[in-house]
Amino acid sequence: MATEATFTIPSDQFPLGSVFNQLPEVTVELERLIPAQDVVIPYFWVRGTKVDDIEDAFINHPGVKSIHLVDSVEDEYLLRVEWALGYNGVLSTLIETDVPLIKAVGTKHQWTFDIRGDDRSDIADFQQRCRELDIPITLTKLQALTPVESETEAALTETQQEALVLAYDRGYFNSPREVTMEELGDDLGITQQAVASRLRRGINHILGRTLSETKD
Repeated sequence: MATEATFTIPSDQFPLGSVFNQLPEVTVELERLIPAQDVVIPYFWVRGTKVDDIEDAFINHPGVKSIHLVDSVEDEYLLRVEWALGYNGVLSTLIETDVPLIKAVGTKHQWTFDIRGDDRSDIADFQQRCRELDIPITLTKLQALTPVESETEAALTETQQEALVLAYDRGYFNSPREVTMEELGDDLGITQQAVASRLRRGINHILGRTLSETKD
């Protein structure tokens, strides 16, 4: 059964953790990561500060090739990072073990990662590989997805789920919206009309399954 796990690592054990040396009060949040042939979704947010040059807050780290500012709104910065995937760290281990990253948030105290495996053995394989590489992770939560959660995901196609997750993470469903459908299309490499279709069909699937269950 699909299993989700939460683990933590010390703030300085992740490449982006160097920002806390200069900006200890900020929060860093990684965009969702789906392992695919060594391709890592390269965006992350820095929140809780106002600086003229956010890029300078990141000290060179062997796990990062470069960091560039993409956009900023008040005290929030969207940055693009090019990872050095030859560096043995959490991200390269997730890719190697084919375990998706659902969410990752960093503070000066620690990094917290939410990951998902097809079953518990995937999580165990990831933990074992971290031990082999001396990556100091601490597992804080492990739970199997409920049948309702699993069935809901099964009702979605992979492209619908990808579009819905991206739209949710980027704030498309917030009020006011934080991203346009055109921008989502650029991220997904599809047209605005295709994004609209995937979101509509995905939402219809979820509502149809959820509402039918409440009638039973």
